[in-house]
Amino acid sequence: MNGRIAVKTGDITLEDTDAIVNAANSTLMGGGGVDGAIHRAGGPSILDECRQLRKNRYPDGLPTGEAAATTGGHLTARYVIHTVGPVWHGGTRNEEVLLANCYRNSLETACNLRCSRIAFPAISTGVYRFPRERAAVIASATVQDYLTNHDTPESVLFVFFRDDDETVFLRNAIFE
Repeated sequence: MNGRIAVKTGDITLEDTDAIVNAANSTLMGGGGVDGAIHRAGGPSILDECRQLRKNRYPDGLPTGEAAATTGGHLTARYVIHTVGPVWHGGTRNEEVLLANCYRNSLETACNLRCSRIAFPAISTGVYRFPRERAAVIASATVQDYLTNHDTPESVLFVFFRDDDETVFLRNAIFE
């Protein structure tokens, strides 16, 4: 991919990218994990914008697989792209397609915002229990396919909170 994809372990809230992706819950009101960290680091303006999204566009919550953006508040990133990953139910509820939609719709949102760099966490692999190995295949294939067909964003960074998550991703990711 000519250096358009990178992988690291770190704190996604500290990334100097145009956008970071938030593995949000459907309420958009913050939560644990990456979601809570982004809301804490970005400050109250992100929550205020999420409330407006709920009021004006998503009164029943952001649907799984969709993406919506807010500004980055106090973050270095200009935008936070919120997406709701699927809860794993053994693969019987279209979870793989929904996870691919999270990545694709987040990339499309970044493109519409003219973001040149975007950072992703591991979507759905925490409390939503999506198997990390399967998630790596889906995330890497979806991002690679998108970048093959689009010039924007110019680069994608996968940021994992723990070293073992990065290791699992690198062992299972599909990059050509």
